[in-house]
Amino acid sequence: MPVKINSDLKEWLNQQVIYYNHPSFIESDPIQVPHQFSKLQDIEIIAFWTAILAWGQRPVIIKKAQELVTLMDGAPHDFILNHQESDLKPWLNFKHRTFNTDDTLYFLSFFQHYYSNNHSLENAFAIDKNAENITEGINNFRNQFFDLPIVMERTKKHISSPIKGSTCKRINMFLRWMVRNDGKGVDFGIWKNIAPSQLLMPLDVHVERVARNLGLIQRKQTDWLTVIELTENLKKFDPEDPVKYDFALFGIGVNGEKY
Repeated sequence: MPVKINSDLKEWLNQQVIYYNHPSFIESDPIQVPHQFSKLQDIEIIAFWTAILAWGQRPVIIKKAQELVTLMDGAPHDFILNHQESDLKPWLNFKHRTFNTDDTLYFLSFFQHYYSNNHSLENAFAIDKNAENITEGINNFRNQFFDLPIVMERTKKHISSPIKGSTCKRINMFLRWMVRNDGKGVDFGIWKNIAPSQLLMPLDVHVERVARNLGLIQRKQTDWLTVIELTENLKKFDPEDPVKYDFALFGIGVNGEKY
């Protein structure tokens, strides 16, 4: 059930967004890794892979994402397009939690195939400009990502989808990074064909806990419909950019702020 517009809650959340949506946020967040780059494709590749690895403690996530940068010789797009089989030996030791060698090699294969035929990863998430949200784009992307014949079934667990009811936290976080462009210096805003109003909230444990305590989530389950509910409620405060409140809810939750 959508919440009614509470002007006090809206004002307070907006203040929290201003506080957390600041370049200092980058210093302790995995988004710092793609911020090393200025080339669109370099940002996309590292941002996507960093987001997919984003479970566990942030320092570990940052360390593993930085390891990817090193394995790509500091030039992700060039490495993806031009690497040879002989270049992959160091990659055989890369792993993070349940993300193992087979998964790593498939991601490399997908990226090489994709960027040999496309300029930007944004094309894979394309949706109609009038679409209510990015749901169809995420589903289509997952289908395209696993379209290569060499894919192993185990690798599919690393890319979630709304069809399966997942919250798709990591994909939604990646999309926030790519689409939002508010000039604050955190999100990149390098994709122009998806509107911020079409984004959906990255729902992690911190965001969920704070949102439930604030009455922004009523649904008992934690699934894709919960993401929709939270986003729709946040649209009551800002219909054009509801996902900006990720900064507030996550920041409050992870820092243990009182609310």
